[in-house]
Amino acid sequence: MVQTASPPPGSDRDWTSETADRIEAVVTAVREKTTVPVQKIGSALVYGLVAGVLGAMALIVLLIGLFRLDVYLPFHPEGRRVWVSDMFLGAIFAVLGGLLWRRRTAQPKG
Repeated sequence: MVQTASPPPGSDRDWTSETADRIEAVVTAVREKTTVPVQKIGSALVYGLVAGVLGAMALIVLLIGLFRLDVYLPFHPEGRRVWVSDMFLGAIFAVLGGLLWRRRTAQPKG
């Protein structure tokens, strides 16, 4: 039978637990000062980039709509024909999108 070394008499401290707690505290402090700020900056950059791209797209669509506004007015000679074709294509894409949306499946979480 192998005997393990017991702590010296009068020593009630468990140095292994204290050491593990100190290591954990140091690692947590380092992570909070390095990784957390970098994650926040990365998130802000990604959200800012997405917002910028969406804003640019919205501006482009708005400008195109303003320049083509005269075609959609009822007194324009070809206005009705353009509006009906746009509505027809929009309806087709909306129906196709709805069908594809119903066929979607949940992706397994990795």
